[in-house]
Amino acid sequence: MSVLFVEYPKCSTCKKAKKWLDEHGVEYIDRHIVEDNPRADELAAWQQKSGLPVRRFFNTSGMKYRELGIKAKLDAGMSDDEAFALLATDGMLVKRPIVVTDGTVLVGFKEDAWAEALV
Repeated sequence: MSVLFVEYPKCSTCKKAKKWLDEHGVEYIDRHIVEDNPRADELAAWQQKSGLPVRRFFNTSGMKYRELGIKAKLDAGMSDDEAFALLATDGMLVKRPIVVTDGTVLVGFKEDAWAEALV
């Protein structure tokens, strides 16, 4: 199984998730979310594969999210294409970590979901 781990190395949740992957022997390709920000087309494909609403891909606790008033824009009816384009402008807007496998996409770190999908 091919596993892409998209993270921000300074993020404590990402560190915890990476440790979990290592402890469970999951091999992965590491990708820095700021240095190699996901493209809009990647995000759209990941969202579709995950089955999650687009909102779940936003880092709602981030300063940029609040500064740009993104919640209000989403509530006002921002289209999915507009949301993906916005997310692609700055990795700090994207919820992390993200795990992409051949069969699924996991957003955020929830041990139970990760264990079910990856172990």
